[in-house]
This record gives sequence, structure tokens and C-alpha cells, in this order.
Amino acid sequence: MADVHAFRAFRYDLGRVGSLSDVVAPPYDVIDAALQEALLARSRYNVLHVDLPRDLPGDHEQHNRYTRAAATLRDWLDDRVLVQDSARSLYAYEQEYQAEDGQTYTRRGFLARVRLEPFGQGRIYPHEQTLAGPKADRLSLYRATRMNLSPVFGLYPDPEGSVYAPLAEYTRRHLPLEATDHLGVKSRLWPVTDPSIITAVTAGMGPRPIFIADGHHRYETGLKYAQEQEALGEARGDDAPQRFILMMLVSMSDPGLLIMPTHRLVSGLGRPTAPALAERLRSHFELQPVGTGPAAARQTWELIQADGTQAVLGFGTVADGRWQLARLTKPEAMAQLAPQQSPAWRELAVSVLHRLVLDTLLAPLLAPAASDRPAPPAACRYVHLLGEVEQACAAAECELAVLVPPATMQQVQRIASNGETMPPKSTYFYPKLLSGLVFNSLHQH
Repeated sequence: MADVHAFRAFRYDLGRVGSLSDVVAPPYDVIDAALQEALLARSRYNVLHVDLPRDLPGDHEQHNRYTRAAATLRDWLDDRVLVQDSARSLYAYEQEYQAEDGQTYTRRGFLARVRLEPFGQGRIYPHEQTLAGPKADRLSLYRATRMNLSPVFGLYPDPEGSVYAPLAEYTRRHLPLEATDHLGVKSRLWPVTDPSIITAVTAGMGPRPIFIADGHHRYETGLKYAQEQEALGEARGDDAPQRFILMMLVSMSDPGLLIMPTHRLVSGLGRPTAPALAERLRSHFELQPVGTGPAAARQTWELIQADGTQAVLGFGTVADGRWQLARLTKPEAMAQLAPQQSPAWRELAVSVLHRLVLDTLLAPLLAPAASDRPAPPAACRYVHLLGEVEQACAAAECELAVLVPPATMQQVQRIASNGETMPPKSTYFYPKLLSGLVFNSLHQH
């Protein structure tokens, strides 16, 4: 059973910091250097001063960005820039945003403390593979700050919308705190202390599984930190704060919940042309030439959207600017290449792209690092907007652009429930959750 609790969050005193918009930020892993500098300059209290501080010349083991984050956080607590709420609360959180199709959506959920469970031993499921580097970074930050500075994003099945209903009623009757991020996404937050609402929501979550949508690295870091604290004798009792993690919970049926595509910009293939690519793919795909240039890229994407399945991919060869649609005609090849995976995993367009196309059919195009060594895998850069694909092609920043249809919510649930994880960057949930709305102490109730 999912063990979901209200908690006493630490939050900014807006009388001290001014606008909430100036102190919040996207998650650390989607922030480039330019955005980092812009947000750090916006306010000396911006959350990035503790969540993603600068590296400085001369940093060493005793003095580095983690120790600076810890010192900054202590100063904020001592100066009551951050103040702990007096009552245990759930925090209703909604984000209003405009999607690439021009429509406005509102995604609704709530922030809570959720008991950590090792994957495979409870009702919390990952859906994507993780990398070692980000987990080591977050663990160092956990050790230094002893806080969850940003939430994990969790999804739960609830076709009737019964879990969120008491919170929805509350939000209709109360004014929220508001912030607008650098992309224009409007976030609204309501601290909810009513015991009857808290009981209804947490009891409603009890029998439901949770699927991690975003924040896999933070979740796994939370598990590692809890294990370390238990070994040190610090995590005393089942309800020790170290055994929980800050999580945003959203119904998988919420109308504002969209999975965006993650397209691939591939390099290392030796600048193939459209005919050369077709020669490699036609044994397993039916190919449809679309055209040349940005207009053809948009038309290819429209064809993928109209198809609505995972069986099509769009390929743009930068060497000649040509685009073509590829439809898989031999799905049985995936059973041969990935026999250990489920049919649901093998049907994913992103699985087909990496396992069949990049790792198999296009592997002969890869240049070996040396005569006695195998060729390195193709390098992929990940983007989400069609405009980003067009810009990269125009600037020749890749050799092959691949348009990939997004996975569906049902596929995420089915694959995660099987105990499988999708290839990295299989899903993109937009907008990202803001850091800095609430902080969860890993050492205080």
C-alpha cells in the first residue's frame, strides 16, 4: 500500500523574499548554464543557491558547492527566510500551461511525504532507467542540506478522480499562492490543513500503486540516503523522516496530464543521405518520402500524430535535408533482439529506434574507435519541440534527426507494472514541477 502523509513543509516567508516567482526554479536537471545564471541573479534567495549552486575555482573536499549549499540553507533557516509550517498539511498544486498545439491545460495534484520503498518490494514503480552521475550528485546534496529541495513526480490510477476531489473542492473556496516561471507556466499552491480532507486523501491513496513519472534519480537517492542514515543509527523508527520523500502526486486520468515526445538528434553515423538511410532501413520498414526542409519536418510530424501508433518514426537526413516516414513492417525482429522484454516494451517506438535502428540496422555506419575496438554507439541529443529539431538541422548540429511518437499513459503503467524500465528519455512530462514551493526536511517531523 502507498503510505502517503501530510507534513510540515518549510516554505519561503514572502515578506522577506518578495515575489514567489523570483525564488522558484525548474528541476536542476533541465537547467543549462545560461538559465542557471539568470535565476541565481534574480534573487539571492532563489532556490538554485541551494539546489544548483555554482562550481567555483579552488573548490576542494572541504569547501565546494555542496558545503556552500548547506551554509546558505542554514542561513536562510536562522534568518527565518524559510519557515516551517505549524500544522501538518497536504499542498494542492496546479500548473496552467500552453502546449505546443496552442491549447491551455491545467494539471492538478498534491504534494505529500511518501514512504520510500525499494523497487520491486512495494507499490512504487519506476518506468525509466537511471544514470550513476546524477545520483551521486544528489546524494552529496542530500548529505549536505538534509532536505528534499524538489519533489519527485508520481502518478496513480484513479479514473473516477476520487482522491483529488476533496482538494479540488478546497481550492475552489480559497485563494492560492502563485508563481510564474521563465516559460510562462502559472503555478498555484494551497496549503491544506483540514484533518478531514487529509484523512480522505491519504486513505484514498492507500490501495493505489504509484508510478514515478519524473525524478527517478532523486527517488533512488532517497533510498540510498535512508539506508545510510539507518546504518548510522539516525533513522530511528518506522516514521523517521529519512524514510520518506517529497512527492507530487497526480492522477493518471487528470485531463491536464500530457506526455510530450522526446526526439533524437543523432551523430556519429558519417552523414548519411536519404537514399543511404533507406537502403539500411527498407528490410524492416516501409518508407514514405515526405519532402525537404522545415516544411517536410512539420509534415512528417503531422503524419506521425495522425497515425497515433508506436509503429512509425520520422527520419531527417541533415546531409541532404530530406525527410521520410518509416513504418515498421517486421515487428518480429524486436522479439529476436529483445527476447527478455515484454511485448509492450518491444512495441515502443523508442525501443524500436534504439534496439533495432540505431544498435542494429545503422550500426555498420558507425566508425570504429580503432581497428581492434568496436565502434562506439551513436551519440544522441534529446529535444522536445519540433522547432528545436528544425534549428539543429539548419545548424548541422546532428547528422540524423528522428521524430518519435510519445508513449501513452497506458504503456507507462503496463511496462512499469511488469517491473521493466523504458529506455532513457522515453517520456517527457511538461511542464516540470517547480523547486522551491515547499521544502521537506529529512531530519524533522
